[in-house]
This record gives sequence, structure tokens and C-alpha cells, in this order.
Amino acid sequence: MEHLPVEVIGNILSRLSAARDVVVASTTCQKWREACCKHLHTLSFNSNDWPVYRDLTTSQLEILITQTIFQTTGLQGLSILMDDVEEFLGSTVIAWLMYTRETLQQLFYNVQTAPNVNILEICGRQKLEMLVLGHNSITGVEPKFQRFPCLKSLSLSYVSISALDLSLLLSACPKIETLELVSPEIAMSDAQVTFELSSPTLKSIYAERISLEKFILEADSIQRLHMKACAVEVFELIGKGTLKHFKIDDVSVFHLDIGDTVENLEIVDISNFTIIWPKFYQMISRSSKLRRLRLWDVIFYDEDEIVDLETIAVCFPQLSHLSLSYDLRDGVLHYGLQGSSHLENVTFLELGWTLINDLFIHWVEGLLKRCPSLKKLVIHGVVSEAKTHEECQTLANFTSSIVQFMRQYMYVEVQFEYE
Repeated sequence: MEHLPVEVIGNILSRLSAARDVVVASTTCQKWREACCKHLHTLSFNSNDWPVYRDLTTSQLEILITQTIFQTTGLQGLSILMDDVEEFLGSTVIAWLMYTRETLQQLFYNVQTAPNVNILEICGRQKLEMLVLGHNSITGVEPKFQRFPCLKSLSLSYVSISALDLSLLLSACPKIETLELVSPEIAMSDAQVTFELSSPTLKSIYAERISLEKFILEADSIQRLHMKACAVEVFELIGKGTLKHFKIDDVSVFHLDIGDTVENLEIVDISNFTIIWPKFYQMISRSSKLRRLRLWDVIFYDEDEIVDLETIAVCFPQLSHLSLSYDLRDGVLHYGLQGSSHLENVTFLELGWTLINDLFIHWVEGLLKRCPSLKKLVIHGVVSEAKTHEECQTLANFTSSIVQFMRQYMYVEVQFEYE
């Protein structure tokens, strides 16, 4: 180790990231001390890394962080994630940012400050490429002065911001590709009904726990859209058909429109969702490049709506991963076995039940026969704590049947996951 250049040692210590580990390592010798001071690129203060952080007072934490940061030069990544700290002094946080802003490329910060610190004003017009901000408020965005010429990824969690400021912030990031919004407090003006976001460079957006009346996203380069636990009356995506990955989980939406040009869709993942199948099917039916389809715990808006394997096989010939949850209502089976078309390219099959019965094993058998290229089968099940003798017998029969049946498919890996 003593023959390694000091720059290489600095790179190694940067991989440690955790501030405590870096400080301990720096006591090894003078050479390592120099590496920490002059060639350290990344520094992280995370309450999960070291239990002692939780025992320190806020003032002690501020002093510890200040001493450590000010002993470095040229930090490119700074992470301050303290879950149990109510707030830091604004003057202290300003000092950290002013000291590091000229070289900083990644900033993770989730602690409130008193008074509130305008991080955008301090870090704007610099080299910042990733900003992850939590439990703060953003007000008065000025795109001309708070411009982020290099920012590619922006994540806002539990951040208070107006709809106008968020829109202006996106316009101030000419290279942004990734946007994450988790439980944001979005303020709408009295005359505002529609929440609009527009970015020509945005490729990925993740939205969690957002409640809006109307959400319009205009993104010509969007490739990935993931919405989770959101409540939106109307959601519209305006783009140029670049969407490849579409995922919604536990979302309440009355009107959903992801655009007319969805030929490039490769992944569709729908779970815990009430769906109007004819409209949704009309949207994705032209997605001939679809490789993964997941319909899990989907409730159909119209009880008469039926989705069968024939429809899936014919419309999505390149499908390689298929995930379906067993749903039998009033004697009618969704994802039924009508037709004779095979899922020629499906190599991964994921099937599950919430309420098992004797028909489930026949459904599994029918699906296996339709997938001649299958390599892996995953079966999900729900097992309650209290079970009647009849329920136990049904589960036992299913287990015996699947073991016997899978002897015909020795080349298929089988996995069970119960909850």
C-alpha cells in the first residue's frame, strides 16, 4: 500500500463514502491523511451508517460535519442524510455549500434548516449533476439566475414547492433526464386547475403519493414513467412515442392517456389498479415490441370485461416475461385459456392467487402448455394464519398436483413465494 500514489488512495477512500470510515482510515499514516485532504471525492454523513450519530446533539453534529468537510478540498459528492435531526442552522448549511459548491457534482440533503436555505441559489450555475433534496421548501425560482447547466437528475421528497416554481425549475435544467417526486407539497394558485410539466430532455419520471386534479406531462424524450400511490383525476402524457417502460402501482385515476404512439413500449406493469380494459387495451394493442407484461391485482371496471391469453399472444408476439394474478369472479376467469395461440417467446412466467381453489392448478397447466420456451415459473400465494381443514386440503392438493405436473417440465425452474 505504501507504494500506491496518493491519488489512488484518495480514489479508494472515496469508495468508502461513509465519513466515519474515511476519518478512521485517515489516521493510518501521513500519506493517507494527505489523500483524505486533497484527493477525497465523496463524503457521506448518514444516520444509518453509525448509531452514535443519533446520540449527538444537533450542535455536536454540525461541528462534526463542519470539521470533516473543511478538511477536504475538491469534494464532488456530498451526502447529509440525518433522519432524526429536526433542523440545522441555516448559516451552518450555507457554509457547507459555499465551501463545496464549485466542485460539487452530487448533493444529497434531507434535513430542514432554520431559517430556510435557498439551495438552488447557492448551487446554481455550478457543476451540479445530481440533486436529491428532502424536507425543505423551494420558493421563488428564477431560471435566469438559478440555472443548472449540468443537472441530469433531480429528486424532491417531502418538499414544499408551487406548481409554477417546479415548472420553472425544470426549465432551468436544460440537460435534465431523471425526475423523482415523492410526497411533494405542490401549491396551486386559485385560478390553476391543471398541473403542467414540460421538458424536452426528460427521459424518466417517478411520482409517488401525488394528489392532483389534472396532471399534464409534456416530454418528447420520455422513456420511463412510474406512478405509485397517486390520486389523479386526469393524467395525460404528451410525447413523441419514445415511452418504453410504463408502470403504475396503487394509482387512482379517472382518465389515463399515455399518447397514441406507443409502438416502442417494451414493459407494461400494472398492479393494484382499477382498469377500463377496452380503453387501456386500445392504448397498448399496437405495442408489438412489448417484452414484459404484468397485470397484478387488477380490478376490471366492467364486470363483463374479459382478457384472454389469445389476445395477449396475438398482440404481443415478442413477449418474454408474463405475470398474471388468478382472478375468478362469478364463475368467469380473467386471463382465460380461450384460443390456441402459443406464447412462443415467454421464458419467465409469474402466476399468483389471493384465494386458491381447485381450478387454479388447471389454469397453471393450461398456461404452461402455451409457453413452449419457458425456463422459469414463479408462483405467488397468500396463506392466512387460520385455515379450515378444507383450505388446507386444497393447498395440499395443489402442491401434490404441481409436483406431479412439473415432472413433465424438468427443464423449468420452479419457485414458490408465499405471504
